[in-house]
Amino acid sequence: MATGVSTLQRRREMAATTATSGAGRCRLSKIGASRRPPPARVRVAVRLRPFVDRTAGTSDPPCVRGIDSCSLEIANWRNHQETLKYQFDAFYGERSTQQDIYTGSVQPILRHLLEGQNASVLAYGPTGAGKTHTMLGSPEQPGVIPRALMDLLQLTREEGTEGRPWALSVTMSYLEIYQEKVLDLLDPASGDLVIREDCRGNILIPGLTQKPITSFADFERHFLPASRNRTVGATRLNQRSSRSHAVLLVKVDQRERLAPFRQREGKLYLIDLAGSEDNRRTGNRGLRLKESGAINTSLFVLGKVVDALNQGLPRVPYRDSKLTRLLQDSLGGSAHSILIANIAPERRFYLDTVSALNFAARSKEVINRPFTNESLQSPVLAPVKLSQKELLGPPEAKRARGPEEEEIGSPEPMAAPASASQKLSPLQKLSSMDPAMLERLLSLDRLLASQGSLGAPLLSTPKRERMVLMKTVEERDLEIERLKMKQKELEAKVLAQKAEDSKEKENHYPTMLRPLSHRTVTVAKPLKRAVVMPLQLIQAQAASPNVEIHILKNKGRKRKLESLDASEPEEKAEDCWELQISPELLAHGRKKILDLLNEGSARDLRSLQRIGPKKAQLIVGWRELHGPFSQVEDLERVEGITGKLMESFLKANILGLAACQRCDPS
Repeated sequence: MATGVSTLQRRREMAATTATSGAGRCRLSKIGASRRPPPARVRVAVRLRPFVDRTAGTSDPPCVRGIDSCSLEIANWRNHQETLKYQFDAFYGERSTQQDIYTGSVQPILRHLLEGQNASVLAYGPTGAGKTHTMLGSPEQPGVIPRALMDLLQLTREEGTEGRPWALSVTMSYLEIYQEKVLDLLDPASGDLVIREDCRGNILIPGLTQKPITSFADFERHFLPASRNRTVGATRLNQRSSRSHAVLLVKVDQRERLAPFRQREGKLYLIDLAGSEDNRRTGNRGLRLKESGAINTSLFVLGKVVDALNQGLPRVPYRDSKLTRLLQDSLGGSAHSILIANIAPERRFYLDTVSALNFAARSKEVINRPFTNESLQSPVLAPVKLSQKELLGPPEAKRARGPEEEEIGSPEPMAAPASASQKLSPLQKLSSMDPAMLERLLSLDRLLASQGSLGAPLLSTPKRERMVLMKTVEERDLEIERLKMKQKELEAKVLAQKAEDSKEKENHYPTMLRPLSHRTVTVAKPLKRAVVMPLQLIQAQAASPNVEIHILKNKGRKRKLESLDASEPEEKAEDCWELQISPELLAHGRKKILDLLNEGSARDLRSLQRIGPKKAQLIVGWRELHGPFSQVEDLERVEGITGKLMESFLKANILGLAACQRCDPS
């Protein structure tokens, strides 16, 4: 007994520690995220159904007993002398009615739909625990779905009457998730549907049928035939066991009748989950066994999602199942969620009951963050036809009128903008506006005012939008002023830098020549080559009176060169190399180049300066097509050899031939 008491005490301490950590986690989320929506914990209610066989209750005591309206206890299967206690938001015993469950847990969340927020109600529990009865009920005892639709339609009728600021409309969709397939119960022939997520994180199903409803009769006309399309089957534990998860989606759209014409959208999910099954007790075979496997898998993923949310894991496995993907708003999302856990009192359902209670205890720690789904829509104005002069701005209209009309025009029309500017002054200070923009705004305002009731004043915007416009205009004006000041500073810096540069040039280089007004583009000169000859050969050529020495003289290294007789210095014009070759040697070199062009092979041609393998092949090909060259200048006809290349070619090759002749006179 002491061991049991100590074990129970340790469990209570662990539960208290878990509750404290959860409370601290909630408190941190409120403080750390001031701009985020306020948190709303998933509310959990437990319903204990009565005994199915009235005679079994007298002989077999129940395994679950309620303590008060929020707590219950169940026998501990490890130690029969102890009990496990659970505390939830609400507990409904065997004698509770459908009305008690609806008014106590479901009805308070319907008001959030009119605020543009989402809400969801989930019925969870093992097979045969009464989930479908809780959600649908019977004609004598209606369940959550008919009661919620009746009250919701009544609320929308009251809020959407004439004279109220909002116009409301209600639509419904009904689907089931059968073996990981999303099927439309309102249109069974549509096939498997896909689940998507829009840019704002809202879960939607493209192609899902939506039926507008205005009364409870409209709801019954669509819902009752669709309910017969849901997949059910008989097992040992339940003659009409649900073989799929059913989801009823009710959407409430609100549109504001007056400016600023806001839109709100609230969605209500009413979900009847299929129960977890133990195939050893249900006796499932064949198709029923496959259905049971799909149900248990989706419920297992649902438990993983709850655990991931409680532990704060970075990845929540919503996408591992179609059910959890659809419940993404309900668990850890943006909905006010109610979980109704249904349990059975019989001892043969003990393990299923403990499992359902543990899941419910984990689910109540999940935090949602509901927010209002609201958007703005500008009103549609009547189309306005503008003339050509009004479509053009004042400068364009002035040019279109011509000088004659400009001289004839009187100053009286200019008084109209002044009177209109007093009327339009709430938007911004018109004195600071561009005159062209002001003229356009005034002309458009006069046209819209002439339309009467079809149009609205151009600048009669609400206070909030007017303040936003004023702030935007002021920010742009400040930005323009800042850019102008920055431009002036940069211009002043450039001028100061130029003045400093000019002073430095005058101080450091007083005798510097001014640059030419027109720059001349010079062509790159050929590379200079120096030929080294033996000293004996140079002396022999110098001793011979008939042989002229051809050398390259460097001109331009010095500005002034003294002559041999020490006369006045001679100024140099440019820095270059001057070629001095006798006419006989020049003619001899041209003849040798011409012979080589007409008789030489591609390899011989490559020995010439400025002739590579490609140009040598071009020369040989041209010679085969057009015959021999008549003169060296005919080389310009070959493709790829231009005039500049021809000039450098002649200079380089004649100089080379001259050097070769000096080295080898024979």
